[in-house]
Amino acid sequence: MRISVSSDMDEPVARALVAALRERGHEVRPHGALSPGDDPQWAVCSEAAAREVAAGTADQAVVCCWTGTGAAIAANKVPGVRAALCTDAYTADGARRWNDANVLALSLRLTSEPLLGEILDAWFAGTPSEDAEDRGNVRHIEDLDGARDR
Repeated sequence: MRISVSSDMDEPVARALVAALRERGHEVRPHGALSPGDDPQWAVCSEAAAREVAAGTADQAVVCCWTGTGAAIAANKVPGVRAALCTDAYTADGARRWNDANVLALSLRLTSEPLLGEILDAWFAGTPSEDAEDRGNVRHIEDLDGARDR
């Protein structure tokens, strides 16, 4: 899977994220502080990663900043992106299952390497629900993206 990854800081957990994704066999597309010469501002690099998902040049993305909140907000401004700030495995599983999230947002401050592994396990094991109500909610979000473009 092609995973676009952004971080506004070159923190140990950000480097561990890139390594963990590569160990899982994913093609990593780095942005921000993870790519020399890129703009490391959280709004800019999170948008860049999210745009790759929206364009189909990445299957999913992981966006990081100190709290994860700004990265999630920036990513969610890109139509077609459903970014979820996940601080534990249960939330990551739910984000994939009920929200069909395609961008994982992480806090560089809160995410330890062991927790990172748990979150990634849950994220990649999670599959979107086929429940009619869940699909209806995701369709409603997609409709909101269309309304934003008008």
